[in-house]
Amino acid sequence: MLRPQRRLAAAFAIALACTGLAACQDRQADITPTPPPTQQAAAVPEGLERFYNQEVDWQPCEKGEGMTKADSETGYTCARITVPLDYEQPEGQTIEIAVKKRAADGESIGSLFVNPGGPGGSGLDLVDGAENLMTSELLDSYDVVGFDPRGVGQSTAVDCLTDAELDEERSGEVGPATEVTAQEAVAQGQEGAAKCEAKTSTAGLLDHIDTVSAAKDLDVLRAVDKQGVLSYLGYSYGTYLGATYAELFPANVGRLVLDAALDPSLSAAEVTRGQAEGFEKALRAYVEDCQTGSSCPLKGDVDAGVKQIQDFLEVTRTSPIPTADEARPLTRDLAASAVLGALYESAMWGTLSTGLEQAMEQNDGSTLLLITDTLSSRNPDGTYAGNGDEAITAINCLDYPVEGDEAQWDAQAAELEEAGPTFGADLAYSDAVCQGWGHESTRERAPITASGAAPILVVGTTGDPATPYPWAQALASQLDSGRLLTWEGQGHAAYGRGGKCVSSAVDSYLLAGTLPAEGTVCHGQE
Repeated sequence: MLRPQRRLAAAFAIALACTGLAACQDRQADITPTPPPTQQAAAVPEGLERFYNQEVDWQPCEKGEGMTKADSETGYTCARITVPLDYEQPEGQTIEIAVKKRAADGESIGSLFVNPGGPGGSGLDLVDGAENLMTSELLDSYDVVGFDPRGVGQSTAVDCLTDAELDEERSGEVGPATEVTAQEAVAQGQEGAAKCEAKTSTAGLLDHIDTVSAAKDLDVLRAVDKQGVLSYLGYSYGTYLGATYAELFPANVGRLVLDAALDPSLSAAEVTRGQAEGFEKALRAYVEDCQTGSSCPLKGDVDAGVKQIQDFLEVTRTSPIPTADEARPLTRDLAASAVLGALYESAMWGTLSTGLEQAMEQNDGSTLLLITDTLSSRNPDGTYAGNGDEAITAINCLDYPVEGDEAQWDAQAAELEEAGPTFGADLAYSDAVCQGWGHESTRERAPITASGAAPILVVGTTGDPATPYPWAQALASQLDSGRLLTWEGQGHAAYGRGGKCVSSAVDSYLLAGTLPAEGTVCHGQE
């Protein structure tokens, strides 16, 4: 089963590696940075005083090496923050949140907390790559603070599979296509949960890595970092985390930017339906772009090009393609993951074309394997950096209440395949998996209004496959203080990828509190 939601940070990284370009934009010389207005933060929730008042031991740490301590000042500091496992029982078990801070290059106006999405993405990694995503002026004026949410990465984390087992799961089965049923998906969920329960060392963790708990952690982080209000940049799933924070702590909202928004009112089935349609549209946009170039392996018109990719994926189902790693041929699931992952970032399309040409014409799947391995944070030595592929199901199954029954799930799977012929079947049965998962959801899906919060900037990309543009429209409309910024572009998220129009609008808000005009639309790289 493909997991499209968590790939943003890795997609940025591989795009930069493939193009040799950084995403930093020209300085916005007309913006005068000012701290967010200081207001009375909400009272510390009763019983949580020891967490909100804890002293933080910030230690120098290395860039690009997680929480590794440094022998001298590096501009990066790391700390571990203690939070309750269960906020309903604050005197009980505790867990740790790993935090990394990049000091402002100039005079700091405060901390900007960041989250790359997922769920399961590492905020530590996002801080390490901040120069590739943020403008120099933003980096001059903010300390950038990233954290691994509970259950993720170097925080108290979920552990489910060995590296070899994760390789096997990602590769999938080799053989003729067989029709998966809801009953089988439920069994897969049961098996997955059992593995996580067996390997996760922190008892009870799988019941408490929901987004509401993560948002409460974020308020503790704000407080111990001595920030009166929260300034925040969240991508993808990070928009749901940010919106949830605003709903819980509206008085503590400073300047929030939510880029590539999730619609918090949608069910799991509605999310996967939107993504199936979104990735199919993105695939067509890629094929059209490829065919306008001089060296595209996809012949004919767009329909023909899409069909060639579908046929190629079907061939790899029974005949995996050799790669530079003799032990790891390119299977159908690995190939599909590479194609889908490259659709996140239009800067990767050239690399995708190269990979398809090598695989389809030279019987060499090495480039496509490299793409999917990078997106899954697999190191060349076979180890995995992080646990995003393991955490995503555990978090989603707490956030999305199970709806429907096996008959409905089978019907929805057929509808998904029709809506997205290339990837729809891979996205099916999320409710069935969570039914088998067995850790009951902690909330109902509903619109988020965040009544009383300061203005919140929502950014939507018209060609976003993973979080379709209507979701950004919906979130901006739901929020009492929402303002929508639209980027007419392709790929997942806008800030750090769009042109000066996008960066100027976002920077103006984060640096000076100035929102873009109602209805602002940015076009391409302008």
